[in-house]
Amino acid sequence: MDRLSNTVRPYAWGSTTAIPELLGTAPTGEPQAEMWMGAHPGAPSRLTRTPEGDAERREQSLTDVIAADPEGELGPRAVSAFGPRLPFLLKLLAAGAPLSLQVHPDLAQAQQGYADEERRGVPLDAPHRTYKDANHKPELICALTPFDGLCGFRRPAEAADLIAALGVDSLKPYVDLLHARPEDEALREVLTAILTADPDEMTHTVAEAAEAAERLGGAHAPYAQIAHHYPGDPGVIAAMLLNYVQLQPGEAMFLGAGVPHAYLGGLGVEIMANSDNVLRCGLTPKHVDVPELLRIVRFEATEPGILRPEAAPGGEELYETPVDEFRLSRYVLAAGGAPLDLTAPAPQILLCTAGAPSVGEIALAPGESVFVPADEMVEAAGTGTLFRATVVV
Repeated sequence: MDRLSNTVRPYAWGSTTAIPELLGTAPTGEPQAEMWMGAHPGAPSRLTRTPEGDAERREQSLTDVIAADPEGELGPRAVSAFGPRLPFLLKLLAAGAPLSLQVHPDLAQAQQGYADEERRGVPLDAPHRTYKDANHKPELICALTPFDGLCGFRRPAEAADLIAALGVDSLKPYVDLLHARPEDEALREVLTAILTADPDEMTHTVAEAAEAAERLGGAHAPYAQIAHHYPGDPGVIAAMLLNYVQLQPGEAMFLGAGVPHAYLGGLGVEIMANSDNVLRCGLTPKHVDVPELLRIVRFEATEPGILRPEAAPGGEELYETPVDEFRLSRYVLAAGGAPLDLTAPAPQILLCTAGAPSVGEIALAPGESVFVPADEMVEAAGTGTLFRATVVV
């Protein structure tokens, strides 16, 4: 078991205060958007060990540690199921402004899209490259503070009412389409029209819509805030097609393949399959691949499912999802309680988000984490909250 040293990513949308407040450190004035915990090549966690055949302890990346002994670190069942790599990435995510409106492919779509771009010789670092790898990217966000987001399409009639109330003439054709077509056709045609509209005309439309949303307030207030951060972006109008979700601490939201979504604000624990495949559909200066996006998106209205932890044996509270690449749960440890046995046949990352629990002989403060190899005996004790990230094997 090893204490992890993790990288904070300074994306522009990040909060300047949320992660420092959790860590008990002074804000730098710069955005601190995500703290990554795992073996993603872009920013792998680091730990200090004595490598086999070496005489001294030294810092190594978790990526290198796993590569040196995949079965020892991950366990034979995880290697058999997912290959010789950690299949998930755990994050602290702190949104101070809306993230891009986006969607992720399923596994078959990712494999097909990646192979196609490789065949066509599209460089991995090209700004118009869509598929960075051949994996899918389901994800789960669990709120640590009140957390706002968008998830899945509203009923077309509800979206039509929201847009019509703005009183913007250039939006009336979208309202008519939402009323006149079957559900899937209506959502597809309106999203296509928004993303392919004349940029100058859309800039004017978004400005009018933002002014009206500011004036109306209430259900329209989030879209005024989105427009403040992304003036003129067609994603402001596309966002009105989606369910607005407010999570309370401890509640979570699962985002499967083809479901459009965006995070708007708040601090949470996020876990995802270890992939970089994101298709953006607004609220971004980055490339929007409209034809591929329309192939990936699931054009169906859904209820914004809010997950709450379910009691499991041993004091575990589990966030149930339909994927095997990750499994997220939490433990709320109380003073005087017996130590909890967290030994598992799969790799684990344990993250403290409150209190001062100990994992084995390692005392954790909020924001600190440890990596536990498969089958290593480990107990948790003390007081506080631990999130457990592992896989289903």
